[in-house]
Amino acid sequence: MSFKYLRIAQHDHVQLVTFTRPARANAVNYDFLVEIEACAHALREAPEIRAVVFTGEGKHFSSGMDLEDDSGYDVPLLLRRRRIQAGARAITALYGIDQITIAAWRGAAMGGGACLTTALDFRVGADNCFMCYPEIDIGMNLMWQSLPLAVHLVGPARAKRLVVGGEHITAPTLLDWGMLDEMVVPEEVVPRAMKLATFYASKPPLAAQMIKQSVNRIASALDHSIMHMDIDQNLLMRTTQDQSEAFAAYLAKRPPHFVGE
Repeated sequence: MSFKYLRIAQHDHVQLVTFTRPARANAVNYDFLVEIEACAHALREAPEIRAVVFTGEGKHFSSGMDLEDDSGYDVPLLLRRRRIQAGARAITALYGIDQITIAAWRGAAMGGGACLTTALDFRVGADNCFMCYPEIDIGMNLMWQSLPLAVHLVGPARAKRLVVGGEHITAPTLLDWGMLDEMVVPEEVVPRAMKLATFYASKPPLAAQMIKQSVNRIASALDHSIMHMDIDQNLLMRTTQDQSEAFAAYLAKRPPHFVGE
């Protein structure tokens, strides 16, 4: 299987998946999300792979959704609603990977990029990495059924700081909060993640993967029932005056003026 935005390499029982859009800080668009979903599903037929490392080429893991590329969504509302679900499908596919998954995270994990990291089992971060959910500052809710993933990792209050406050959280705090499992210098991020992946790949794969699935089911038992409407909430937000004002202010780098409409 060939991809435009992903580079796949296998090292014994470990697969390394690299996002290959560094000129756009590995920002994702519709086609990128479709490839992530396909890559995750392909692992179902790869029993020789026991752990997977995801990383971004260049300085950043992923800067999130590419706001300058709307090519996959410039369609009628019926089809747009289906295509907007590409993000949720990609996150669900990542979270559902049987194998142990690890983020090798340098630089930014913003918005959708943050969603990608939280869908994985472990996160090895560079000491220059950071997380931010900027959706709030463009008048949008967090989609992709990813809000529960942040809550599971850092708890309700800190998740509100991230998603409602839109705070820019740096590596030492992410480590303290439990969002990062390990913090290393940037040049050691991928080697350390690969070493951790090799460690988990050495475990009995059937037992390891069943335990992972059980833990995920316990942690996320109610996620879908709570978050199934986040896409429609997003489509509603796009019709509001406040969202138009937020987006215009964000692009103009000026303070917004909200009226609750």
